[in-house]
Amino acid sequence: MQDRFGRSMLVLVAILLAALLVQPYAGRWFYPAATPRAVEPRGDLSDLEKSTIEVFDRVSPSVVQIVARAASDEFASPEEGGGGAQSGTGFVWDDAGHIVTNDHVVQGTSQVAVRFASGQVVRAEVVGLAPNYDLAVLRISGPRQLPAPISLGASANLKVGQTCFAIGNPFGLDQSLTVGVISALKRRLPTSGGREIANVVQTDAAINPGNSGGPLLDSAGRLIGVNSAIISPSGTSAGIGFAIPVDTVNRVVPELIRNGRVPTPGIGIIAASEAVATRIGVQGVIVVRAVPGSPAERAGLRGVDLNNSRLGDIIIAANERPVHRLSDLTEELEKVGVGKSVRLTILRNGQKTVVEAPIADVGQRS
Repeated sequence: MQDRFGRSMLVLVAILLAALLVQPYAGRWFYPAATPRAVEPRGDLSDLEKSTIEVFDRVSPSVVQIVARAASDEFASPEEGGGGAQSGTGFVWDDAGHIVTNDHVVQGTSQVAVRFASGQVVRAEVVGLAPNYDLAVLRISGPRQLPAPISLGASANLKVGQTCFAIGNPFGLDQSLTVGVISALKRRLPTSGGREIANVVQTDAAINPGNSGGPLLDSAGRLIGVNSAIISPSGTSAGIGFAIPVDTVNRVVPELIRNGRVPTPGIGIIAASEAVATRIGVQGVIVVRAVPGSPAERAGLRGVDLNNSRLGDIIIAANERPVHRLSDLTEELEKVGVGKSVRLTILRNGQKTVVEAPIADVGQRS
């Protein structure tokens, strides 16, 4: 009796196991999804998603693609992006048709075209270039209805960790949005003009070739920077991008619109490199020489004396603000402005002294 019960249980277990093994296949045989499946309701978008969508919908029409023809390429058409064309991003600055982008996007080009989010392509002319700030201003040809200019924010009160958005045309893929945070502040960015931009914003929002000149936005959709460069061994986004701070942009762009150039505030010194100063243990800017006829020479600044192996004057403060490197000095000169004077605290032969030097436009061609 027990043997019969045991055999019955074994048979039942075998049937159950067989049913489990066959079940997936039976479902395919007897219940195929031959008709469209019902859509599962997802519910409301999160507040963060809604905010991101709202920022993109409001700002993206004001972001443009810029295609410029290299001056050496006589036959390429910038509208078609052919030949030696180089491309980047820009954005509407005002209702007068001015477009802001990077200097390196249009530098050395002969023709520039702007493509709007609507697909419309128009010619543009370069109004002004500022290589020291990697900024350029274009103006589109002919009157036309423009998207609204992007609202301006401020960069002085930005915080590390706050959300930011980049809109641009990476690898020519227009109207691309990336999201990240502000990773660091007060970075320094060398430019093709031979100077450094101070207070640069670092972000991990993906910035790739083609994003240059596009807007970096805060969560309110306000401009807080102009995307300019990345650090990447591969040439693509590695989560380290840099944007020119909007406070600098808002000072430089009106100058470019008015005059086509931006004054380069300076006192006319040739300074030793930061590496040299660090190697010999100097905190400050070492004056290698004062340019003849410059404000520095008139103020009595002394350069390196090679004959007597004597170090030049070391600038350690400007208007009582500490100067550790050349960018600290240039930042203070830019704040004060051309035509005014700066009080320089210097070390000369181990002794502190103060001199006053007028600030001149050292970039002005004679």
